[in-house]
Amino acid sequence: MPDRTPYSLARPTRYLQSLLAHSAAGGVILMITAALAILVANSPLADLYQRTLASYVGGLSVLHWINDGLMAVFFLLVGLEIKREVLEGELSSWPRRILPGSAALGGMIGPALIYLAFNLGPTGHPSGWAIPAATDIAFALGVLSLLGPRVPVSLRVFLMALAIIDDLGAVVIIALFYTTSLDAVALGGAGLVTLALIALNRVGVNRLLPYIALGALLWLLVLLSGIHATLAGVILAFTVPLRTRSTPDAGSPLLTMEHGIQPWVTFLIVPVFGFANAGVSFAGMSLSALMEPVPLGVALGLFVGKQLGVFLTSAAVIALGLATLPAQATWKQMYGLAALCGIGFTMSLFIGLLAFPDSAPLQDQLKLGVLAGSLISTLLAVLLLRSRQPAG
Repeated sequence: MPDRTPYSLARPTRYLQSLLAHSAAGGVILMITAALAILVANSPLADLYQRTLASYVGGLSVLHWINDGLMAVFFLLVGLEIKREVLEGELSSWPRRILPGSAALGGMIGPALIYLAFNLGPTGHPSGWAIPAATDIAFALGVLSLLGPRVPVSLRVFLMALAIIDDLGAVVIIALFYTTSLDAVALGGAGLVTLALIALNRVGVNRLLPYIALGALLWLLVLLSGIHATLAGVILAFTVPLRTRSTPDAGSPLLTMEHGIQPWVTFLIVPVFGFANAGVSFAGMSLSALMEPVPLGVALGLFVGKQLGVFLTSAAVIALGLATLPAQATWKQMYGLAALCGIGFTMSLFIGLLAFPDSAPLQDQLKLGVLAGSLISTLLAVLLLRSRQPAG
């Protein structure tokens, strides 16, 4: 049951702990569903699996409903988390933003450069440059949860802040680089609905039903406009008020919505997305398949680009005196956390499907790269983080 007690500024730690617990548990479930998808895709059920995802319901395929419909709710949660953290959480001031912000930026640039290094040639596919640039927060926190008290709380908070900025970067990338043709009428309608949502916020409406109703209309218009429909979730999130001036103690609309949808996203939507999109068939595939430009660029982007981008940028910011190492953390643990950021499962798969929407072979290749890069990143991170901190 979501927490429905009145919102208080004295409770940000409780909400952060709740979010970390949900994400950690969800990460374990996501691992299980991803493994199950791979098993099904390589079993006698593979044909049924593919036909079910390709079947049409209400004018869209099941896979389309999952990736454009259910994932809009995932992006709604992402947007709510970003807004909350920026207004009064771990990203509420510039000193708090510098270290995770710099690490997130380095962690997006590094993987993109490595991917492009393998895909700028005549046989490459440069449009997938953003695939390894994202971190899967649920998966990463799931791994951290298995390590227990070996990892200081400060590193968990740092990872959470980094991943939130990383998600914001992914949203911007999707909006700017993976939007093709635009329908001016639908886009104009989406703009008008957005203005109506902003008006609700400005006049202090704290009931969620008007926001949800307009949000559903916004999703439909964004879908028809040519912009990816999931971005409607982020737009809606940014218009939901954290609290209203008229009734500041009556409860937070943003937190009510966040805690209401969080279990559904964590325990249903993200696992369903993982099951629908992680099923790559290994039939007729050899290890040489990893040497193709797309899977090699994705795997090395996640494994090498992420850890170097996050760690080197963080080290530079700390060396310049702009930030300090997270409390009670060692440099070895910091590097382990940087390696953990190479788990790009959910968002990497999502961006990959946008990069190669009409090519099943390339989709299989990117899935192979995401799985390989995420797996070896996980193994390295566990090796580095499993050792206990030195006494004192």
